[in-house]
Amino acid sequence: MQRLCIYPQDVVFITGRSASYARELIRDIRFLHKKQRHQVVTIWEFCDYMGLPFDDVFKQINGLK
Repeated sequence: MQRLCIYPQDVVFITGRSASYARELIRDIRFLHKKQRHQVVTIWEFCDYMGLPFDDVFKQINGLK
């Protein structure tokens, strides 16, 4: 099964930034989309916010070629 949500550790891997930066970024995306703390951020929301291509990020997170 493929993941649709993104976690701070994924953000660290994709951006090369620190874990604290990744947590803050996820928090900002949640705030932008008016989500509660328990709700996850999707890969699509992350890509839209960061201006990254969805297909590339989705494949990277799910280990696809």
